[in-house]
Amino acid sequence: VMRARDAMCLCGTEEAARLIELAGGTVIDCRASSTRLPADAVLLEAAGPAGALHRAWKTAQTLVEHLSGMASAAAEMRDALRAAGFDLPLACTRKNFPGTRALSIKAIRAGGAVAHRLGLSETLLVFPDHRVFIDKTEWPARLARLRRQAPEKKLVVEVAELDDALAVAGMGADVLQLERFSPEALAACKAALRARGLPVLVAPAGGVTRANAVAYAQAGADFLISSAPYFAPPRDVQVRFSRG
Repeated sequence: VMRARDAMCLCGTEEAARLIELAGGTVIDCRASSTRLPADAVLLEAAGPAGALHRAWKTAQTLVEHLSGMASAAAEMRDALRAAGFDLPLACTRKNFPGTRALSIKAIRAGGAVAHRLGLSETLLVFPDHRVFIDKTEWPARLARLRRQAPEKKLVVEVAELDDALAVAGMGADVLQLERFSPEALAACKAALRARGLPVLVAPAGGVTRANAVAYAQAGADFLISSAPYFAPPRDVQVRFSRG
């Protein structure tokens, strides 16, 4: 029997159940990912030969603990935003541990977040790391060319300074990804864009956590970009064996 030691937003039980079945056990009960559980609630129950259960339980437990940590962190950020009167999307980045993307994306979705991008082809995302190789006078032509080559895709540009934000917004960017802007700097950027009649969306990226999510929403963010849920502590799952 697996129980939640503390309250959590659950994730990974389907994979845990499959591991137990592949090892030769039988799953009796399994709560679905995204379920909110109170402390001491049963999340999975299985039976079978002792050898089969011992082959699977530790991997299954560890998987549920880590994925539920991610899901719970995303859920807590979303809950904090809603409690403050905001319903902003929380977009989690591709910055998960290599080889774990499918499970990581499942976890943040279980917590109510969305994927920022599942692949490089989903949007046109231009980083300062790209622009450093292009003379500033060439930016308008390069961004215009991207527009022509992929007119169906959003043009997203990451900026670290207000002047660059205003410049690329004037070149037709759909979204400004504000790298390491404080909530106060984001508010100032939003006001400057509004004063110039530039209807671009703005989203803070880098350093967005549960502690400052509401402050960014209050500053005028259109959505939040964060990697924080991927690095959340695991939630504690208790496993107990008994003889039938």
